[in-house]
Amino acid sequence: MEFTLSDNALKTFARCITCLARIGNELAIQASSSQLLFHTINSSRSAYECIAFKPGFFDVYTVSDNSVQCSVLLKAVCAVLRTPITNIDHLTVRLPDPDAPKVQWILDCYNGMRKTYWITCNVEPDIQHLSLDRQKFPSNFVVRPRDLNRLLANFQSSLQEITIIATEPSSLPPDAANEIGGKAVELRSYMDPTKDNDTLLHTQLWIDPKEEFLQYVHTGDPMDVTFSVKELKAFLSFCEGCEVDIHLHFEKAGDRPILLAPKFGLEDGSHSHFDATLVLATMLISQLHEGTGSEPPAGTRIQTHTEERNASHVQQENCRANASSELPSDHTRIWSDLSAHCYLHTLLISTLTDISDQLKRIMDESLKFEE
Repeated sequence: MEFTLSDNALKTFARCITCLARIGNELAIQASSSQLLFHTINSSRSAYECIAFKPGFFDVYTVSDNSVQCSVLLKAVCAVLRTPITNIDHLTVRLPDPDAPKVQWILDCYNGMRKTYWITCNVEPDIQHLSLDRQKFPSNFVVRPRDLNRLLANFQSSLQEITIIATEPSSLPPDAANEIGGKAVELRSYMDPTKDNDTLLHTQLWIDPKEEFLQYVHTGDPMDVTFSVKELKAFLSFCEGCEVDIHLHFEKAGDRPILLAPKFGLEDGSHSHFDATLVLATMLISQLHEGTGSEPPAGTRIQTHTEERNASHVQQENCRANASSELPSDHTRIWSDLSAHCYLHTLLISTLTDISDQLKRIMDESLKFEE
């Protein structure tokens, strides 16, 4: 097996390696005359990514046998690509024979320097295959990476899981439409009930798919999926670097994993020289039983309402006041809820500070009276 690539293909290849390294530790390679496949799976086996390259993606692509497979550590591959891509003229990867113990990586730089690396490989890797038909998922949406990044920025950076709730726009009752502005999609931070969540910020976003998504398909009853944010952000960075949109396919909680893939413009990807698939495990228990999502839960609240015009104008007001406003948000409605324990702790500190100030004033007045 041998392949060579340069220019934009080399940049895309480096982004693929970076994304795979953020998912798993080992890179499984399968090469045939029709395509080159890269696989990886995380240690908890809850995230799987596969990237396929067609022969037209490479400057040179040859496979001597019918099929070649091996695996290498992604950490070692990232070390090879530590050289700035702008300094590399072309990259050549060579496996001399199917039973070779090492894979050769050659970097030919513009300054005339040649760097050669030998990475130990496993010729009998444990390669996982997932067969999921994207067309069989009942719900999906397409979103630009920068728009999804902007939506995720409303959540805490330490958030580990997120819940997406999809609703058919025409099925919203009038009272719910007035309460949440007719938004059909909700993003909700997931709180593990077995852990102490007193210091965490619980956030919900109601989204109008016509404003935020390029495509939105969902019919029937509301459904939700909860999945990891870490792998989502890794794939988000990959798609943003490749300047492609994200196509997200999902079904109700517990039925199937969630599937993410790049959306190549108006095409289905058949004319692209590479494709990627990220599959994430989802929570078995639906979060719809925790609340309808149309009304924030009872308790102490810090509520904000975001109104965006061309992604530049942001105005924050009280959520109840905005529910009856004559000019509801055209994009998203946001509310955040801090736990009552945090509020009581803040209230106690404020009260003690007031008492201390009062005692200080009384003592000052007493000293003046004695003088």
